[in-house]
Amino acid sequence: MKNIAERLTRIKPSQTLTITAKAKELKAQGQDVLSFGAGEPDFDTPQNIKDAAVVAMNNGQTKYTAAAGTNELKDAVIAKLKRDNDLDYTREEILISNGGKHNLFNLALALVEDGDEVIIPAPYWVSYPDQTILFGGKPVVIETTDETHFKITPDQLKNCITDKTVALILNSPSNPTGSGYSKEELTAIGDICLKKNVYIISDEIYEHVIYDDFEHHSIASLKPEFKDITFIVNGASKCYSMTGWRMGFCAGPKAVIKAMSKAQSQSTSGVCSITQAACVEAYNGPQDAITEMVSAFKERRDYIVSALNAIDGITCTNPIGAFYVFPNISAVFGKTTPKGKKINSSEDFCLHLLEDHNVAIVHGSAFGAEGYMRMSYATSMDVIKSGIERIEKAVSELI
Repeated sequence: MKNIAERLTRIKPSQTLTITAKAKELKAQGQDVLSFGAGEPDFDTPQNIKDAAVVAMNNGQTKYTAAAGTNELKDAVIAKLKRDNDLDYTREEILISNGGKHNLFNLALALVEDGDEVIIPAPYWVSYPDQTILFGGKPVVIETTDETHFKITPDQLKNCITDKTVALILNSPSNPTGSGYSKEELTAIGDICLKKNVYIISDEIYEHVIYDDFEHHSIASLKPEFKDITFIVNGASKCYSMTGWRMGFCAGPKAVIKAMSKAQSQSTSGVCSITQAACVEAYNGPQDAITEMVSAFKERRDYIVSALNAIDGITCTNPIGAFYVFPNISAVFGKTTPKGKKINSSEDFCLHLLEDHNVAIVHGSAFGAEGYMRMSYATSMDVIKSGIERIEKAVSELI
């Protein structure tokens, strides 16, 4: 019997999904687990969007759609890109897929060949490197720290580009750090990629989850030339609390979008017809729900950042977007738990939190950043306050 294909031995399961599944398993066993692992809003999908799905079902929109998406949803995405980002696209430049992750997978499939290099700033979303590796590519990781607000510099980018570089993956606002790039910083990055003939994969899934006076800019909108080398990856999951509906889109150069569509026609085919109808309403309908969610997220962010910084041994920068904090926990390394286990890594500390205090958090090394951990505050304030109390106890009992 033939073994499993070698390509799948190169990658590992998503750590965010693994931690979330573990937390759910412990809850099912009756344990009082507080989970900060899931990257999804705790709000329900807005009622107008759910109503649109019901209408679609009742009208018989329950059949296959075109593999690349319905014209109605493509047009809604085109209108969204014009309204929110001042960008003009045609239907041939849009691909509708089963979530943002699916579009990133399709991009890796379309762009990456054996030996190609993809530049990935760290901390990174867990799937970026593995999707690159799956297709024979090499992730070239640029490390950043909280001292630089987890952002790369133009010089770091220049120094990483070789004749094998095919793309840079940029995520602003960022999962896991909540950091974001300014218009000036994006322009400097775009100029380098343009000069070096490097594609930009711009993951903008958190574009509307921003705080204070931060302004999100799509890098494709800053210069006409940038649009020619940029793939915008976005979707309905985060801003409309539609994680389970599974719809993401990619906007980019027509030839590559066509290749991605061809690949999708041989894998998943089109996104669920009912989901697509609901997403038309999401983009074309009222946008008030986003404002309400972001207001709640900001209140939680303000509390959790302050509370984490009050714990001796933990420091936390203030995120300007998304719904995660990425605190520095390196000061607890070298200490020992009451059960005699040494804390030598972020994974050790997060296991201590889960096993001894029933708090589920993803360790920073999963995101390419040892010494940190990612906490999602897309949960209730009661859970956040209880979680902080448990973390404070876990830190204070270390010897």
